Amino acid sequence: MRKFTVTALCALALVVTGVQAQTVKDFMAAVMKKWTTPFEPFQLIGNIYYVGTDGISAYIIKSSQGLILLDTALPESTGMIKANIAKLGFKLGDIKIILNSHAHFDHTGGLAEIKKDTGAPLVAGERDKPLLEGGYYPGDEKNADLAFPPVKVDRAVKEGDVVTLGDTTLTAHAMPGHSPGCTSWEMTVKDSGQDRDVLFFCSGTVALNKLVGQPTYPGIVDDYRSTFAKAKAMKVDVLLGPHPEVYGMQEKRAQMKDGAPNPFVKPGELQTYVAGLEQDFDKQLAKQTAALEKAK
Repeated sequence: MRKFTVTALCALALVVTGVQAQTVKDFMAAVMKKWTTPFEPFQLIGNIYYVGTDGISAYIIKSSQGLILLDTALPESTGMIKANIAKLGFKLGDIKIILNSHAHFDHTGGLAEIKKDTGAPLVAGERDKPLLEGGYYPGDEKNADLAFPPVKVDRAVKEGDVVTLGDTTLTAHAMPGHSPGCTSWEMTVKDSGQDRDVLFFCSGTVALNKLVGQPTYPGIVDDYRSTFAKAKAMKVDVLLGPHPEVYGMQEKRAQMKDGAPNPFVKPGELQTYVAGLEQDFDKQLAKQTAALEKAK
């Protein structure tokens, strides 16, 4: 198993509670266990299926002409994701398109392998293309702890671009900040005879990003601000995301029952979630600004 810096784990993993009471060793073990623990795949809503781990999301979208895979996880979980796809009765070779939400190691680790296995083209945000093809974290290109297998991007998308396979269309929404090319994907599904608008939200956490001084990339603060504003203005019925805790996946999965309303349908959840992200961003910005001033 690969090693990660404590800073990377603390910043990227919002999956462990009570960190202060744990030793660093215990914390690292808990995070890695969460991120690599299997989770039984299931039909989430309509033609969307969950095939990720207990701590990192990955999705299969079934269309009339094959499958779309959205994101992977850490490299060591690629076999698990392949097994989850098979458990649902799907064939790996039926993956015709691979989508990425953002170019961070915990969502890109299996892209190169699955792309090689399937021959499917990779579609990602325009500004994340150099990161994916270089296999690095922006602003920290030489940090091996944050590296991932480089993968060729076959199509780079920007705001409003669409990806269509058979009867299924996803619209790309550029939501930079978390990464320069962070891309949320929007689509419509049928649920109990009704159309439901689904958003695979890219991310909006500060994570390892430097916001001041020598920022992770130029314009990052304005990018976060624009993303928060854009997300709060969107009207969606179903919020999904790159980590299960973004939308309470495990709790909602446990509530699913035949004949009952789908618990993943929760209008307004996106706005509530983004409001919390924005508050945390303001705190992190103030903290980094204060630290920079103190260092002068």
